[in-house]
Amino acid sequence: MQRLWTELASSPRAALLLDYDGTLAPFHIDPAKARPYPGVEALLNRIGRLPNDRLIIVSGRSLRDLRPLLKLDFEPEMWGGHGRERRMPDGHQSSTPLSEGAVQALAEVDAWEGQARLLGGRVERKPGSLAFHWRGLAPAHQQALLQDFEARFTGLALASELFWHEFDGGIELRARGCDKGQVVSQVLAELDSQGGGCMAYLGDDHTDEDAFIALEGRGLRALVRPKWRTTAADVWLRPPEGLRAFLLRWVELREQHK
Repeated sequence: MQRLWTELASSPRAALLLDYDGTLAPFHIDPAKARPYPGVEALLNRIGRLPNDRLIIVSGRSLRDLRPLLKLDFEPEMWGGHGRERRMPDGHQSSTPLSEGAVQALAEVDAWEGQARLLGGRVERKPGSLAFHWRGLAPAHQQALLQDFEARFTGLALASELFWHEFDGGIELRARGCDKGQVVSQVLAELDSQGGGCMAYLGDDHTDEDAFIALEGRGLRALVRPKWRTTAADVWLRPPEGLRAFLLRWVELREQHK
């Protein structure tokens, strides 16, 4: 961490990449109500005003659902769908298309919604993935849904087109071809083309491990979650205090630099 602060104080440019759910915001039974921890948006606004820094939000959510959750006075760069969508501060948006096999596989998985709703769960449709949520349900219902979907996935003809990912409160079936590690690699390449700079990635989920691995030896990797888990990250920050302290230190050093 001290090495990051030393480099950050003198670097000509910097990039801060932040996961959303579980990192900037606590989990919520209703994902549409998952708002950032108190004080976080004010710090993000300060970072967003830094002339030589990029603040980048990287999420598994769709950009359509993600942007309204952040009350910012600037437009950040955002990647949604685990890197499948990208929106630049000037509003330009691009996306990576799905393979035909992934489209067919996701169409089959979409039919699982009836079983999910039967036990009180719900489905979230994202670019290139479907997430089934059961946070808040009785443990028996959660286990029943998990077992049912595991059996269905085993029998899926095009299962090889999808990643099976369990998260805190559900599962996600995601098309192959995009992940958060590719986002980090792209940003690193862009930073290098400008002459280099300081970089950090903050995340909580197992999908953030792809980003941590891609950033190895090139920047700081911070795990942000209340409880420790095995990770490739360099440091562990407990939210919200640890997260706010990190963001405050970042912006103070960079404001001095400008």
